[in-house]
Order: sequence, then C-alpha cells, then structure tokens
Amino acid sequence: MERRGFIKSLATGALAASSVTIGQRAFASKAEFNWKMITSWPKNYPLLGTNANHVAKLIEQMSNGRIRIKVYGANELVPAFEVFDAVSRGTAQMGHSGAFYWKGKHQAVQFFGAIPFGMNAQEVNAWLYYGGGMELWEELYDQFNLIPVATGSSGAQMAGWFRHDINSLEDLKGLKMRIPGLGGEVLKRAGGVPVNLPAGEIFTSLQSGAIDATEWTGPYLDLAFGLYKAAKNYYYPGWHEPSTTIEAMINKDAFVALPADLQVIVKQACKSANMDMLAENAAKNNIALDTLVDKHGVQVKCLPDEVLTRLSGLCLEAVQEVAEQDPFSRKVYESYNNFSQRASRWTDISEYAYLKGRSLEGKS
Repeated sequence: MERRGFIKSLATGALAASSVTIGQRAFASKAEFNWKMITSWPKNYPLLGTNANHVAKLIEQMSNGRIRIKVYGANELVPAFEVFDAVSRGTAQMGHSGAFYWKGKHQAVQFFGAIPFGMNAQEVNAWLYYGGGMELWEELYDQFNLIPVATGSSGAQMAGWFRHDINSLEDLKGLKMRIPGLGGEVLKRAGGVPVNLPAGEIFTSLQSGAIDATEWTGPYLDLAFGLYKAAKNYYYPGWHEPSTTIEAMINKDAFVALPADLQVIVKQACKSANMDMLAENAAKNNIALDTLVDKHGVQVKCLPDEVLTRLSGLCLEAVQEVAEQDPFSRKVYESYNNFSQRASRWTDISEYAYLKGRSLEGKS
C-alpha cells in the first residue's frame, strides 16, 4: 500500500511538472517581440528598401504578429556603413545590407556578397543552401555576435554608368568610380580609383563630376536613381557583380531569445524574400531598360574584350590574395572555388548552352 502510494505520488508530481513545462511553452509561444531593422539603403528605396520592408512584413504575418519589426532607412538611426556594428552590439535586432561593405571586419566576407567573374545567382544560392556556404557564413559572423541570412539577390548586373567612353585599358587609368568590394580592388589594379559611397550619395557625386563612373545594380534600380541624367554611357556586362547576395544580419542574442518556431519563421521569411527579389528584379529590369533607351536616349554598350580579359586576370590575382590573408579566408575560398568549378560543368551544358542556342533562333 505504501509502495503504491509512493508511485502514485511520483506520477502526480511528474504530471504536475509536465503541466508546468507545457504551460511555459504555451506562454513562450504567445510572447511578442518588437524589433528594429536598420538598412544601408534610402527608406522605401525600390527593390532594396522594399525588400527589407517585405522581410519585416513576412515575419509579422508568418508569426501571427508575435514579431513586429520597424524598418529604418540609412541615416535614420545609424549611417549606411555602420549597420554591421550597430546590429552586432544590439542597437537594432536586424540589419539589411551587403556583405562586401564589411571587408574591414574580415576579408572573407566578400565571398558572401559578390565575386567578380564568379558564380551567377542560381549557382550562388546552390552553394549557400546545399554546398556549405551558409555554414561558413554563419561561422564567420558568429565571432561578431551575428547570424547572417541571404535575403535577396540582384542577379546579373550592369557594369555601370560612365561619363566617357571605355574603348581600351587606357580609359580605366585614373578613372574615379564608385565600386565597392573586390570589384573596387580589381579596378585599382587596372589603374582606376575605386570610391566607396553609400547609395544616397551616388547620383550627386556622378552629376557633380566628383566621380567619373558608377556601378549600381541594373536598369530598374538605376532608373529609379535617375543615373541616366548624369551619364549616358551604360556598359555591360556586370563583371564585378555577376550576382550580389543581399544579407539580413540578426543580433545573435536577440535570435537566441526567440522560441524555436519563431527562429524558423525568421530564417524562412528571409529565404522566401531572397527568391522574391531575384524574380522581381528580372521582371522589372526588362521594362526599365526599354524606358532608359527609348525615352531617355541611353547608350547601351559592351565593354571591349581586351578590357574584360584584363579585368578577369586581375580578378584572379585579387581573389587569391584574399584567400591568403588567413586560414579561414582560405577555407571559404576553397569551398567557393571548388563548388564553382563543379557547378560550371553543368551550367555550361545547360543554361549557357541553351541561351547560346536560343540566340541563334531565326538566324538560319
């Protein structure tokens, strides 16, 4: 009898403990969080600024209002190039920017932004999600108390806007161009002068002659910035950013404080937004290009082969130099490079071969 009573008391205690645990989980699931997201873009700027808004809205909707995020444009809370530090120390719970802006923190961050003459958007996403890239990115940002998530992709960009023609390598000598990251390093090796400017300062700098050229993104965003008013020579291809990954960075302490289901929601919302930006940009670039050419008289030109060949060679030197900075940079470089080589074998006989064949349509 005593033994049965003891067992019954144990069962009752276990049930009570279980009820407390379930209750705690239920309470946690109802907890609400108010976050700030700071960005490197002008507030509500097309594609980039609106992608940040889209992420915030998705998270709120998917969480049924348990996470609400207020989005701030560049300079509303912090300057454009201080987003990384501000999120790291917890001034805001999230940031929205491009990894190549933070090469002063660690050279390897550039592999998660854009690599000149590197992988295209489809290949980059494959590397991030299924080739170990995301794990390396997380390992890198962990030392800064951050969790990175890809939240957008530009796809192939344009080479940029130039006040003067580019007919040879000599035309790059002394050229002052707004171009960040490794693209800027390659231009420097070609004799140019790379200038790093936040989005809000690009137009006035080009218009005033403070810079001779600028890259930005592609027709849709370039039209929105009115860059055609400051320069008419619009060059392609975007060798410096064949696909740029836009990042959301999350303060690690804030992320860990979320219940597990909300952590999944935050990451999945960003992943959804990553695909959405790529599709939106592709759709709207088509219309914007027609407007630039037909309405504003923009001259669309291809960079000479000799220029692209030289830049490609200099790019190889620059990327390998980054890889030699430290063991982790080497680790990321090898992962990126190995995946790129494997991916290109398939891309060459699938996407590239198809596009090449499609260009022959009607020519026979």
